[in-house]
Amino acid sequence: MNGRKNVLSTLKKSLSKTDKVIWMHVASLGEYEQGLPILEKLRENHPKHKILLTFFSPSGFEVKKNSKAADIITYLPLDTISNASKFIALVKPEMALFIKYEIWPNYLNILKKEEIPTFLISALFSKKQIYFKWYGGFMRKNLMVFNHFFLQDENSKQLLKSIGIPNTSVTGDTRFDRVSEILSQDNTLDFMDSFKENALCFVVGSSWPEDEELIIDFINSSNENLKYVIAPHNIKHEHISRLKVSCTKKTLLYSEITNQNLADYKVLIIDTIGLLTKIYSYADIAYVGGGFKTGLHNTLEPAVFGIPIMTGPNYQGFKEAEDLVCEKGILISNNKEVFNSTFKKLVKNKSFRESTGTITKNYVSSNTGATIQIMRYLQDVI
Repeated sequence: MNGRKNVLSTLKKSLSKTDKVIWMHVASLGEYEQGLPILEKLRENHPKHKILLTFFSPSGFEVKKNSKAADIITYLPLDTISNASKFIALVKPEMALFIKYEIWPNYLNILKKEEIPTFLISALFSKKQIYFKWYGGFMRKNLMVFNHFFLQDENSKQLLKSIGIPNTSVTGDTRFDRVSEILSQDNTLDFMDSFKENALCFVVGSSWPEDEELIIDFINSSNENLKYVIAPHNIKHEHISRLKVSCTKKTLLYSEITNQNLADYKVLIIDTIGLLTKIYSYADIAYVGGGFKTGLHNTLEPAVFGIPIMTGPNYQGFKEAEDLVCEKGILISNNKEVFNSTFKKLVKNKSFRESTGTITKNYVSSNTGATIQIMRYLQDVI
């Protein structure tokens, strides 16, 4: 991959020997969202430092390569001794921050050798991970490099304690701070005002075909006075065209809204990216896609607006989803029958709809504050 091959030459052009550098590494977009509140505070508090942000995933890098969150955004060269040695020697970071699961043995060993303070942020551990198996000695040794772990939950703290790692703090997940900021931004969308009017609005975010099969079947058979917004995960022309044709209600694509009377339509399909977060602010009920596969999408974005959330049965491994399912803020549909009955109850029972939404809103607000706690600690390091 050319982007990864050119990292060192890019850094040589972007850094001088006198630059003070803070380095953060993320895997992809999800980890970027977790790291962003910390990046923003570091830039605010240390304007004379250069912030370097590295990605592993091409999908994450391509989306955020022009972000203003950091001074330099690149890939991280593959984890070889040679790459790690050259990278650290060139960057000379004052501090290294890794997000959630990112364990790069050669980079970590050189950071330790150079006595560079290194931290793992919003980390989440489970008993099934290799660190806690009898044969996981090598990976456990890599964990010993970190100066401190900022953990999402108490279970992670106890697991690390069980393998002799005491340098931990349970600070929570920085993504809650990230999504809570959404409430303070302007979420107004003129087309949504025109489309929704006074009707209840059901917003489907990041849907896959398995999700859409349930939802389209309900839309086509329902007589409810509802407005539906579908923002598919796949916005390729072929998929969008099939989705539109499958709707028997009056349906419009976002790309077609110019000069249309939006109030006349029942279904609006969003065939672009970047609007979903604001669209959720218009939802009375939300459905988050991916729950019939193994990659549930972001449930915190609708949750921050205090609305009930529906999804499919595969939500394990996503802590916030597990918590909200337990608290009954996220409602699970295994099949069409369950989906139909749950959705009808949310539509017809206002009290149930509002109380379920209150659960999601309270969950987000009660879990904010990780960024403040982490920054208090990091301030003493820089």
